[in-house]
Amino acid sequence: MNKLTNIFALALVSVALVGSPAAAGGHKNSNSLKNSNTIVDVAASAGQFNTLIAAAKAAGLAGALAGDGPLTVFAPTDEAFAALPAGTVENLLRPENKEQLVAILTYHVAPAKLKASDVVARSSIETLNGQSPEITVDGSEVRIDGANIVSVDIAASNGIIHVIDKVLLPPTKMSASSKTRKVIDLAIAKGAPMYNHGNAQACADIYEVAATSLLTMDDSLNRDQRRVLQRAIARANDTHSASRSAWIMRDALDAVYDGSMPMMLTAN
Repeated sequence: MNKLTNIFALALVSVALVGSPAAAGGHKNSNSLKNSNTIVDVAASAGQFNTLIAAAKAAGLAGALAGDGPLTVFAPTDEAFAALPAGTVENLLRPENKEQLVAILTYHVAPAKLKASDVVARSSIETLNGQSPEITVDGSEVRIDGANIVSVDIAASNGIIHVIDKVLLPPTKMSASSKTRKVIDLAIAKGAPMYNHGNAQACADIYEVAATSLLTMDDSLNRDQRRVLQRAIARANDTHSASRSAWIMRDALDAVYDGSMPMMLTAN
């Protein structure tokens, strides 16, 4: 699968209280964007997410979030990436750091369409990473994991974009088994409908993103689980059938979920 043919554009949540311009703190609302544009198109045309798009390409996340959606993307601007310690972005873009990059990017995406009014009503947002960044509201200021939400409700045909001023970094410590199952549950909930509606490639990409994300969690997988996922990714990328790729990845995720690794390791 050539995952560099599409761009996975992420956008971070920017919140305004519906119907109350004063409560929105003067944030810009961009609902006028054409609904025919996907999240990828909108982010690319904005001109302020170049680093994010480059990171998505390097992570190999093509197609995973370019399907029907709906999705909510929390997008750090180029300035947000520039504020990271010197050399951080360059280091993350290296091929050997792909798994870490995937973990960071998937921490910025929710598998649902969440408008600003939905965001402020929550204390946290469940992401494709499996972890949930915290939402805090202080008067007219809304933050996600400490990042300011600076622009909200940017419409796209397959979801919605909110802009933030800081790159979100997922916690390094997490509950192993519950985190693993949560990531798999989210991937299947998002991927299975895509497969059933004829988009096997997008389904396969989402499953691979989930598997790659799990491999970044040092304390979440045992040796056999890692071998199953690594083997599945290699096999899925070695086939020219999107349907076959999706099933290879699904079987591996199911095996990790229910503990049937020995059978998977001995299967052809």
